[in-house]
Amino acid sequence: MAGERSTSEDKVSRLTGFVKQCASEAGFDLCRITSSDLGPQPGLDLARYVANGHHGTMSWMQETLDRRSSPRALWPDVRSVIMLGMNYGPESDPRDILARKSQGAISVYAQNRDYHDIIKGKLKEIGGRFAARCGEEIKVFVDTAPVMEKPLAANAGLGWQGKHTNLVSRQFGSWLFLGSIFTTAILDFDEAETDHCGSCRACLDSCPTSAFPAPYRIDARRCISYLTIEHKGTIAPDMRLLMGNRIYGCDDCLAACPWNKFAQAARELKLKARVDLQSPQLADLLQLDDAGFRSFFSGSPVKRIGRNRFVRNCLIAAGNSGDIRLLERCRQLLTDPSGEVRGMAAWAVWRLGGETALSSERRLLLNESDPDVIAEWTRCGVSA
Repeated sequence: MAGERSTSEDKVSRLTGFVKQCASEAGFDLCRITSSDLGPQPGLDLARYVANGHHGTMSWMQETLDRRSSPRALWPDVRSVIMLGMNYGPESDPRDILARKSQGAISVYAQNRDYHDIIKGKLKEIGGRFAARCGEEIKVFVDTAPVMEKPLAANAGLGWQGKHTNLVSRQFGSWLFLGSIFTTAILDFDEAETDHCGSCRACLDSCPTSAFPAPYRIDARRCISYLTIEHKGTIAPDMRLLMGNRIYGCDDCLAACPWNKFAQAARELKLKARVDLQSPQLADLLQLDDAGFRSFFSGSPVKRIGRNRFVRNCLIAAGNSGDIRLLERCRQLLTDPSGEVRGMAAWAVWRLGGETALSSERRLLLNESDPDVIAEWTRCGVSA
């Protein structure tokens, strides 16, 4: 019996080593394995998050609450979870652009190809090799499925969830993309990582909108990443003022983490920043029509929010810039086909040119009773 047990253990060990070798060969920086039993706490934390309304308009979080709470709720046959991390560290501090107010700040992760496509392809490659070796079933996930990647990554030992709720690695700081392979195979599990945040509050104190009601808790409704990407329609005026020139996402809490002193620049070429997305001029972005937007952001995650929401974000950045040279571009968008864009153009014109400038633009309106523009006039104190 002891000999059989030893043979079985050797098989598990070899299979574990094989999948980690495959991960390294595919370009992943970290690969660790954990049990499919996540325990009750992550599910309870998520339920509280949703109950408090901190998920904002992301209704899919409530709809998938039960399946998201446990890997086995998503797939009852899963026995091991292979967690993989790919470094996407920037070559410089992404907050430097915030001082260049006539340029748009795009989150580091979105400055090149969509990481979902890159990582999912690599996971399928690894999963295919693994399944062929052991004959077990696999499922691969990258962010879009109801999987709690960060708690699983912490259990597997890739890092820990910091006070900003994102994963922190002692080796790569805050800059890790996560992917997972669920399998029916039995593998060796790695030890969980412990929390190394200590008394540090750098990430919490760096947030421009005070989106953290407490350490390890985030209110998406005040998060610039949520507002610029997930939130549809009008953004509250008080939030606009705090957004600065951030037009897609926000890296402030990630960049503030002291563990980034150990971070490295991304190795994967498709994750290295495109030059034209590192510091794009707002004047150029405000000219994008739908076709131009789709062409410029082809292959980029920015493309998924659509041209109108993106230009809305750029108009907010223009209004915050203080750059009078952007006034004419904003005026031109007062007659844009999108009400979302027209309304924000009115706010940007008011911010750059004052009440007189906005009042003088009545002649530009396609419809004198345009509700989107009138609503913004009212907020700006201009009589319709």
